[in-house]
Amino acid sequence: MPTYRDEAVVLRTHKLGEADRIVTLLTRYHGQVRAVAKGVRRTASKIGSRLEPFMVADIQFYEGRNLDTVTQVESIGAYGSAISDDYGAFTVANVMAETAMRLTGDERATQQYLLLVGGLRSLATKEHAPEQILDSYLLRALAVAGWAPNFADCTGCNMAGPHQAFVIQTGGVVCDSCMPPGAAIISKEVTVLLGALLSGEWENVESATDQARSSASAIVSAYSQWHIERGLKSMNHLERM
Repeated sequence: MPTYRDEAVVLRTHKLGEADRIVTLLTRYHGQVRAVAKGVRRTASKIGSRLEPFMVADIQFYEGRNLDTVTQVESIGAYGSAISDDYGAFTVANVMAETAMRLTGDERATQQYLLLVGGLRSLATKEHAPEQILDSYLLRALAVAGWAPNFADCTGCNMAGPHQAFVIQTGGVVCDSCMPPGAAIISKEVTVLLGALLSGEWENVESATDQARSSASAIVSAYSQWHIERGLKSMNHLERM
């Protein structure tokens, strides 16, 4: 059977037997891959630490009928330890990994891979606050998946914004004329912040007030749960402001 090589980020691991582990990865060019890593739970294993959650590595696989087998691992981004040592970053990384699992399959998903790796790198280096990294990641991941939110023009009649109501079902803001009952009312500051999170304008994100960040996080959480089937279980463990 053939072998192949790809960059991958570890999403999840499961014990197998006494010394092996099943690893679920998001690769750069092969989508999600489930593979057996043999002997990695032994203390003498040289590659076990490279296949922990949130690690990024260059991996060689031996293609199998049901599960592939990991044969070589070279570390690219050792983010697991730095993330796991910070509870806030750890819970955020779990939401990100679960999101990646739900939004990808066995088809190539290079944009989702690069987005996730960038988010994990930011968490590990403490480039921004964990909750801000998560909100930006979720909006971008959903946009890549085809559910890009609109924080500018009315999603009902296309009237130019800014608008002060957000409707999850229509995927964006609406004007007063198009606003249905139950729409979330948000301030202009929150609208601007959401747009900045989506586009990665970090100066605007970091200058926002705590109240605006909290309101924006609530919108992002609701929007994500609406579009991702069965919701994100790992969100229950988040530390929110």
